[in-house]
Amino acid sequence: MSQRFSTALRTPLREHIEALGHADIVIGIPSFQSGAAIVHVIKTVAEGLGKYYPGAKALIFVSDGGSTDDTREFAEQLEIESFSIEKMVSIYRGIPGKGSGLRAIFEAATFLRAEALAVFDSDLVSITPEWVRNLLAPIAQGYDLVCPHYRRFKLDGTITNTIAYNLTRALYGQRVRQPIGGDFGVSRRLAKHYLDQDVWETDVAKFGIDIYMTVSAMVGGFAICQARLGAKIHGHKDPANDLGPMFQQVVGTIFALMEVHESFWQRMDGSQEVALTGEEVAQEAPAFAIDRSSLVEYFRMGYGNFSGVWKQILEPDDYETYRRLVADDDASELILPLEVWVRTVYRYAAAFRVTPRQRIKLLSTMIPLYHARVASLINELENLNSEEAERHFEAQALLFEEMKDYLRSIWAQGGSNV
Repeated sequence: MSQRFSTALRTPLREHIEALGHADIVIGIPSFQSGAAIVHVIKTVAEGLGKYYPGAKALIFVSDGGSTDDTREFAEQLEIESFSIEKMVSIYRGIPGKGSGLRAIFEAATFLRAEALAVFDSDLVSITPEWVRNLLAPIAQGYDLVCPHYRRFKLDGTITNTIAYNLTRALYGQRVRQPIGGDFGVSRRLAKHYLDQDVWETDVAKFGIDIYMTVSAMVGGFAICQARLGAKIHGHKDPANDLGPMFQQVVGTIFALMEVHESFWQRMDGSQEVALTGEEVAQEAPAFAIDRSSLVEYFRMGYGNFSGVWKQILEPDDYETYRRLVADDDASELILPLEVWVRTVYRYAAAFRVTPRQRIKLLSTMIPLYHARVASLINELENLNSEEAERHFEAQALLFEEMKDYLRSIWAQGGSNV
């Protein structure tokens, strides 16, 4: 049995925080193998604090996952020339993952009675001092969770654009465009709420933390807004190669939360806009290539490995659609009908509910279908600019809402064709 930790803070760090006593603002930077990239993030955060919160007592806390590439050394060696800004760098305790890193940050902010907390990814290239202001200012206006609103390249954020945004909007009724965005602001009372939940020995402690935070705030009735941050430029991941574990943890967390909050989403219909704050940033994220042929190849391999499982879970007509797509040799022509994808996601959510001991295996059989959806998106968006692509995503999200009764109809029996 794995060891359970009552705190993510190691003893020397806790003693350092106790000596500090109080901070008005805590900025958390969860890190792992970030290398020299973290220096730019820390410098920019310090600049933002000095520019917009010159009188505030602030802590910049790098919560590291045991990096072996000198991330901590880079962070520790950087000197901040400010009497009001303290910097701490430490390895957290607990399950390896971003969630455990954030748990340590929440604990530090709560102990220090900070009025506001902001968190930034450690590999950000596009962060500016204004990001600090834009994520912290709404907290003073009464918001509890400030979600990021980025200008992203149309093929960036594929888990968000195929599942996370669509499901959180359809289930919980709020249009938070980046529910797993990575950079956000949190009030003191919401940080305390997160710490009080018994989730820190689960996948929430890995990549599931961002979606968990968003959904928990929605269901808990906390005030949520979105802050304009401009383009998010960071070390992007190719969904054809890098996103399997993240997919399982994010989607698994979304599906698990559907059980926990069933009474909430079952009575929720439609969705509402979530307030956008901050000035518009006229900044475009750079384009990059996704290996479409690899996506399609993984989809075809998935059919060879998992077609029996797909046949059990999917509608017969939808299974037949996937079978035909596998047989088509031209990756540039692959188009997965959106209605088929919505039913696929809903049927997997229902199947997840009734297979508590096989969930990781179940999600692994869904990844090739996600690859097919991303390959289809590449083809659908090929000739669209960023605004047109966004309208495409909004239409997709609306269809998830409109087909919610389908989810309700299959939820009780787990959606199986067996």
